[in-house]
Amino acid sequence: MPLSALEATLLSMLVVAIVGQSVFAVFETETPVLRKIVKWTIVATIAAGSSFMIGYWAALVPWALGILGALFHVAWCARNKIDPLQATPRRRYYELRGWRWPE
Repeated sequence: MPLSALEATLLSMLVVAIVGQSVFAVFETETPVLRKIVKWTIVATIAAGSSFMIGYWAALVPWALGILGALFHVAWCARNKIDPLQATPRRRYYELRGWRWPE
């Protein structure tokens, strides 16, 4: 049985979330839980809502948002001299994010 547009979009979002969390989790260690929930709620709402408007094309929305986020991330890291995959130097990264460095 073929997937509906909404199912395809949600499956796409799940794959993006799994890959994104696996690659970028090191950058979110001190991010408040509520902020993460709000971010994913916005992504899910945009993705699911767009499936009703543009059908199966909506499955590309999570990928497009993820690519835009990754491009911003790499540019921000380069501008601030942070490794875009390992968040090093870690102390500098914490300072830039406004997080308290664990002693």
